[in-house]
Amino acid sequence: MSHRLIVIGNYVSPYVRKVLVCLDLKGLDYEIDPIAPFVGNDDFGHLSPLRRVPVLLDGDLVLNDSSVICQYLEDKHPVPPLYPANIADRAKARWLEEYADTRLADVLIWRLFYQLSVRRHVFGETTDEQIVKQAREIEIPSALDYLETQLPADGFIFSDLSIADISIACYFRTAAFVRYAVDAERWPRTAAFVQRVQALPVFRKLAQLEDCTLRIPLAQQRDALAAAGAPLTRETMATARPRHGLPRE
Repeated sequence: MSHRLIVIGNYVSPYVRKVLVCLDLKGLDYEIDPIAPFVGNDDFGHLSPLRRVPVLLDGDLVLNDSSVICQYLEDKHPVPPLYPANIADRAKARWLEEYADTRLADVLIWRLFYQLSVRRHVFGETTDEQIVKQAREIEIPSALDYLETQLPADGFIFSDLSIADISIACYFRTAAFVRYAVDAERWPRTAAFVQRVQALPVFRKLAQLEDCTLRIPLAQQRDALAAAGAPLTRETMATARPRHGLPRE
């Protein structure tokens, strides 16, 4: 019996967005339980022992980590390919994906988005302004200085759209929710690249669903997404009260 893939994770998450982009580009149907990891119940904790999103359910198979999931989708559904065929290019694509998932995630998500949005609106905590200042003035510029040397003046990083392009663009989309934009004068290649990738139809389609949840409490987001036509699961693993996940390393 055929079954639909299920994704657990919020549309605003760059990790979730990366998986959803891959699913869409490969033409795969899925349902989504769009919870933030902070409101996952005990069942979610069993599926995601680190209490992180996304989680992919493919029948009885449970997969965690966006990079693992995307590689699985590539192996199982190789057309269209989202990893370069050339071995050296494929290795570089995986490195840039890792750079996005670690360095860009640290400076754009945990030090900026988490501080300015999640701490305030989910946990009712005060933003650590020193962390934000350090990120804006030192850590983000340092990350972008490197990225500027890796990105093309036009087109994609390799000949076709790849996991590297997708991964990088995903983090700047989430950072934009707290009004961060790349300085086009200082980092012209990065600014143009991000704009170019995010203008793709797959990103614009997801943006409509992301936008409908902005400034809406987590408890009300599912109803907003249902009204917007998101492919929701019948049941959710969300709880009413948020809780912190495991400490980050």
